[in-house]
Amino acid sequence: MIRAYLESIGRSAQRFVEAAGLLTIMLMHAVVLVFTPPVKFRNIFKQMEFVGVQSLFVVVLTGSFTGMVLALQGYNALKRFGAESLVGPTVALSMARELGPVLTGLMVTGRAGSAMATELGTMRVTEQIDALFTMAVNPVKYLVVPRIIAGVLMFPLLTIVTDFVGVVGGYVIGVHLLGINPGVYVGRTIDFVQVSDIMTGLYKSTVFGLITTMVACFNGFYTTGGAEGVGRAATASVVTASVMILVSDYIMSSFMI
Repeated sequence: MIRAYLESIGRSAQRFVEAAGLLTIMLMHAVVLVFTPPVKFRNIFKQMEFVGVQSLFVVVLTGSFTGMVLALQGYNALKRFGAESLVGPTVALSMARELGPVLTGLMVTGRAGSAMATELGTMRVTEQIDALFTMAVNPVKYLVVPRIIAGVLMFPLLTIVTDFVGVVGGYVIGVHLLGINPGVYVGRTIDFVQVSDIMTGLYKSTVFGLITTMVACFNGFYTTGGAEGVGRAATASVVTASVMILVSDYIMSSFMI
């Protein structure tokens, strides 16, 4: 029984190392192909529209209600110390440094990452990727590189939108519902929030965009097992990318404090 348990651990470790190796190879290959002509701008813009524009609704909805909740909870906590005027900076700093990039990453991963994995997985099981090889078309450059570029470019822009609507949502609740002076709310926010706080969130979101697109493309590109395998690839992409976003967020936060 112990032997079987150890063998199971060994096989799991072997699969993990193999997957990590393949993912690293794909990433290095994609980085090289980004700077290799010709550049397919049409594919890049198509993916930017898919990742960015089509995610605006869910990002705006998530950011606005997150800002509102932060204002309510922050007011409840700060009121006990007589520091209601700090609700604005609390909302803005929380959105800019942490919640903006993390929530954007998680929501777009669930929407766009799963779709990428499903699309590429379907192309793999229907042998469309093999057909690209037959036609002397590099599938990594044609399929993976535009998605990576779109993720790296659009995640920071979506994070800016999330930050903005979150701050606006917090302002609406703080000023119009809780009765905080609007001048104090805005003035304290400007005093406490620095450009470096905003840039910290944008740096994180860039990494999150790379993580989401790489994990989704990797799982889709190496899908096996037909339709069932496509479903597993989509699920694995969302779960793996979400966990990696949270882990990498802590690692980056520890260096950016």
